[in-house]
Amino acid sequence: MSYLIAENMTGGYGGADILHDCTIAAEKGEIAVIVGPNGAGKSTAMKAVFGMLDLRKGKVSLNGEDITSLTPQDRVSRGMAFVPQNQNVFPSMSVEENLEMGAFLRRDNIMDTMEQVFELFPILKEKRRQNAGELSGGQRQQVAVGRALMTQPQLLMLDEPTAGVSPIVMDELFDRIIEVARTGISILMVEQNARQALNIADKGYVLVQGANRYTDTGQALLNDPEVRKSFLGG
Repeated sequence: MSYLIAENMTGGYGGADILHDCTIAAEKGEIAVIVGPNGAGKSTAMKAVFGMLDLRKGKVSLNGEDITSLTPQDRVSRGMAFVPQNQNVFPSMSVEENLEMGAFLRRDNIMDTMEQVFELFPILKEKRRQNAGELSGGQRQQVAVGRALMTQPQLLMLDEPTAGVSPIVMDELFDRIIEVARTGISILMVEQNARQALNIADKGYVLVQGANRYTDTGQALLNDPEVRKSFLGG
């Protein structure tokens, strides 16, 4: 059984459904990537998995437990962490304070986890006393991911982690995401840079108008001529 199974999700905002029988799953230590055109419902699917969207139909299970009715905070306590695309750091707080905020639910010693974050993102250790608002876009993304890792998640959800960063920073972030997955943490990621994201994905989901259009391994989707022509620019 997959660590995360979000099956037949149907729902939206107000009376209009954005998701239509959408199914997303991720195994332990697997990178699952959601791609598709603008307006395909990618971020909405992510929010539904995290409990930020009421589903009219469907079910979300984590590690065999039905969590469909749980609040986002309860899902965090079950091992989920969500990094939104925007406003994902506290700009007037230092890097270290941002990381400490990520551990707000914990009652144990957090210093080992903080050191692990600094090992993963060495620039954050260097700038630990600097306010997050003074950092570059790529460094702020590292703070956001680091703060999520402070919760010691089993499932890390990333909404457009490379939005607005340079290609070099994007490659570096993807390398760090691979490192996180190798520790056994499942990754669920929405990404506009579809080709690069599928390249590191164990599993890929192509959504169109809130529904699954293609589901396969990242490499199989990259090699699929229909997917390449319609979604990857040839």
